Amino acid sequence: MNHRSQYLLKFRPEILPKIVNDSMSPSEKFQNQTLRPVLKFQNLILIDAFRNYITKHKNKFYKLSLEKRIEYIENTIQRDVKFRSFLKGMVVGLFTEEEYQTYTQNSSALNKRIMSLVIKRLQDQIQLFEPEVLIH
Repeated sequence: MNHRSQYLLKFRPEILPKIVNDSMSPSEKFQNQTLRPVLKFQNLILIDAFRNYITKHKNKFYKLSLEKRIEYIENTIQRDVKFRSFLKGMVVGLFTEEEYQTYTQNSSALNKRIMSLVIKRLQDQIQLFEPEVLIH
């Protein structure tokens, strides 16, 4: 393992309990061993990225009901190809070389998992998108 991989793994938060067993598919294992820790590590920047998206789109998010805001998050990530690619890059860029090799072998399915996890993470923290809430 090279230095970059060692540093990346060192700084990732540990997610307990590690939910990995032999009955899981390779995609599930990758999700639990790699994607969840990377997303947890990137949480604040993902929130900031979505806040920036809201601002760039004239704050119409703030005029929506809670239910519509939840839908807005999902629709934005599913339909805005540039934004989705940006978010995906924030995750994939923190893979080790070994993880990247695994990712490239099944990128289509793993991209769906990444986006589902990002959507769920943002929706679960929707209160942080109120204009007066600062999280730093």
